[in-house]
Amino acid sequence: MKAAVYYETGAPDVFRYEDVPEPVCAPGGVVIDVEAVSIEGGDVLNRKGGALVGSPHVVGYQCAGTISEVGSNVTDRNVGQRVVAVAPFGSHASRAAYDAQATWVIPDGLDLQQAATIPIPFGTADVCLFEFGRLRDGESVLIQGGAGGVGIAAIQLAKRAGATVLATASSDDKLSRLQHELGLDHGINYKTSNFVDEARKLTGGQGVDLVVDSVGSTLLASIDALAYKGRLVTVGDMDQGKQPVDTSLLSARNLTVTGVFFGAELLLGNGRELVRQLIDDVAAGKLKTVVDRTFPLSEAAAAHAYIESRRAFGRVLLIP
Repeated sequence: MKAAVYYETGAPDVFRYEDVPEPVCAPGGVVIDVEAVSIEGGDVLNRKGGALVGSPHVVGYQCAGTISEVGSNVTDRNVGQRVVAVAPFGSHASRAAYDAQATWVIPDGLDLQQAATIPIPFGTADVCLFEFGRLRDGESVLIQGGAGGVGIAAIQLAKRAGATVLATASSDDKLSRLQHELGLDHGINYKTSNFVDEARKLTGGQGVDLVVDSVGSTLLASIDALAYKGRLVTVGDMDQGKQPVDTSLLSARNLTVTGVFFGAELLLGNGRELVRQLIDDVAAGKLKTVVDRTFPLSEAAAAHAYIESRRAFGRVLLIP
């Protein structure tokens, strides 16, 4: 089978499009004929400098496709079912093996490419806002990187919870789309404005109750944007720029900072049930997914480069 692989980490051009061995179906697993790969932020970070579990390494957290093989111990999955799946690596390929419990059946009527973008971004956004961010009706939240996958999910989830939603993005065009298509209350162009000043101005000088920060290099400024007793959830670190936090910055205003990794919630918490509900909500039209562009799997390098250019609005997919 074909896969986008690399032998060393680095820039997008480390990718090679090669033949690799077919995946092996474990007794508790399934093999999927991959039809859409959603490139996640963690995929980009892994390619830049993460661990390699094999040589060559097949990166990738999330994909959707059709089950072609079912393990001997699996009773709730069948050959021919459409599923979306999550694993630590392996999605950037034409076929992939997954634990059956890490797959979710795609409801009839839900487009497979839409389904491919749901579990990690929407699950991450939900736990950041509610499980750890404790967002309540009537509060304000600032979403860093509003045009990314987690940002697009977080804006919608926060709005339907009754929050006032602020978000940053790199262009006025992206912010306009977030407002008109997803209901964003206030957009802040971080290239032309100081987001701390704008956040305070938009909240009557108080600051926001919650910040969801997936950028990393903005961490200290995000703390400055918080109101008294505000909460900050840091996740993802796309800029790989998290800075040490002086705890006196927190205690002076009784602030809380929490680090989140959705993979832990899938393994140890209620992440699987949460993803099932989020998929159903998208299928029912209660939430929207946004696909910016698709690339052939053979052009994985170009797709990763496009993501790093910060031009994308929503998710970028690879199509085997």
